Amino acid sequence: MVHILIVEDEQRIASFIEKGLKSHGYLTTTVGDAQAALTLAMSEGFDLLILDLGLPDRDGFEILADLRGQGSKLPVIILTARDDIKDKVSGLEGGADDYMTKPFRFEELLARVRVRLRTVKKTSTTKPLTLAAHNVVLDLRTRRVKVNEEWIELPAREFLLAETLFQHPGQVFSRQQLLDRVWGYDYDPGSNIVDVYVGYLRKKLGSSLIQTVRGVGYRLRR
Repeated sequence: MVHILIVEDEQRIASFIEKGLKSHGYLTTTVGDAQAALTLAMSEGFDLLILDLGLPDRDGFEILADLRGQGSKLPVIILTARDDIKDKVSGLEGGADDYMTKPFRFEELLARVRVRLRTVKKTSTTKPLTLAAHNVVLDLRTRRVKVNEEWIELPAREFLLAETLFQHPGQVFSRQQLLDRVWGYDYDPGSNIVDVYVGYLRKKLGSSLIQTVRGVGYRLRR
């Protein structure tokens, strides 16, 4: 499933974009500050970034510069109220793939998202069809899991949580990062839903596969 990161600090606009994209089958994660935006964008778990420039802690141009400076090729659509031609030129020359101004119609944004994703699909290298760790294999095509040579089905949220961890073996994810990646803003940050779902995965995939890092979060054992 295509996962789109929305960086927008105005909740009304963020919710409007998120609901529209979800209604067309896209998975979304929304953040409203530059720090979280850059951390998530560099995690390689997203297919597209919709970026506002007027963020409360840093300018969106700085996020774009950091992304490109660190070698990220994540497609970026700037969505901003800044309509000056100098800003448009700066955005595109700075590495953005598209530049769109507010106010906007969702239909146009959706069309631009589809164009960017089609372009990426044509130019990107073939992604792996499976992810494996120890005695567990995730089939990304069928969304099924093989444990000790036996295939089992996982609910969508459990599979996405497993996929996130399997894509980055050994990397520690905080509960908030996993909540953002798998559930977005559908759950209260104070919820223990991440711990509950890690428990589900341990029962199905093996108790020692996902390690707890005390005071931080979880990681997949190398």
